[in-house]
Amino acid sequence: MKIGSFDFSKRKTFIIAELSANHNGSLELAKETVRAAKRAGSDAIKLQTYKAETITLDVRSSQFKIDHGTEWDGRYLYDLYEEAHLPWEWHQDLFATAAEEELVCFSSPFDPTAVDFLETLNVPAYKIASYEITDIPLIELVASKGKPVIFSTGIAGEDDIRLAIDACKKQGNNQIIILKCTSAYPTSSDQANLATIPEIANRFNLMAGFSDHTLGIVAPVLSVAYGARVIEKHFILDKSNGGVDAHFSLDEREFQEMVDAVRIAEKMIGEGSFKITDKMKSQRDFSRSLYVAENIKKGEPITEVNVRSVRPGFGLHPKHYVEILGKKVTKDLIKGTAMSFDYIN
Repeated sequence: MKIGSFDFSKRKTFIIAELSANHNGSLELAKETVRAAKRAGSDAIKLQTYKAETITLDVRSSQFKIDHGTEWDGRYLYDLYEEAHLPWEWHQDLFATAAEEELVCFSSPFDPTAVDFLETLNVPAYKIASYEITDIPLIELVASKGKPVIFSTGIAGEDDIRLAIDACKKQGNNQIIILKCTSAYPTSSDQANLATIPEIANRFNLMAGFSDHTLGIVAPVLSVAYGARVIEKHFILDKSNGGVDAHFSLDEREFQEMVDAVRIAEKMIGEGSFKITDKMKSQRDFSRSLYVAENIKKGEPITEVNVRSVRPGFGLHPKHYVEILGKKVTKDLIKGTAMSFDYIN
């Protein structure tokens, strides 16, 4: 599978910087955020394509008012999305900026008109946001475009995930990536549940990843060890600018620290193998082996005193120690001689 220039056949984690609402209503700030994402080492920048009226209704009732213990409590959905949305007329500029930076750029559509619009920009992939994973008609439309589809599973149970996968496959689209996600902003450490990542890969036989809302970089770096092939993290140019998503986003320095740590983690994971590398072979010189510990005259027996298991590793393997005890040597041996069967009668 490929998303833009990123080839998943290579063992590397696809790292996505999520712009979200961190443009704060400024196209220039949004463009500089894209450039900063590239400097920070991300592989992709992801946008969100919606308008307040395409994602909710302008209704002032309690059902449309946020009251879930979040930073956004007390606000009406329409007002929040009106502030947070990325103007559609900015998309082309942001895609162009990403192209200049050789950064993959794609988006999350939230209704059919957004899909139609993104198709005019030739997006290389689509992301289905956590709260849209139950919108089967939207998923079917996205999947019908024949491009990779990435799902976040923040509110999804197993049945929801299977329905979404089936909706893609019914459109003949098997290019599916499932991201473990917790829809809490921010997510506490005990809610990250990274063990779900390999469970997703095994249960659905699909590529798995991690859409992260925890604070800091520990969870995304650790997710690589659990098999995450995709990491998505909210990205902001400067937290002091504020904004509706600033409180759980990483700035450029933090994001770069995450990317660097992920790349180190990739190298550390390696592959499950007992193969002895050339470096390991050279270090075996410092392992234990059997050496003459006291001078031995020809014909004298080997004892626990005059032969010992010590470093380095140029003598007989220690497994032969009991076997040679009591046997006589065939020549004078001085202290520090690496033991060999050639010296034993």
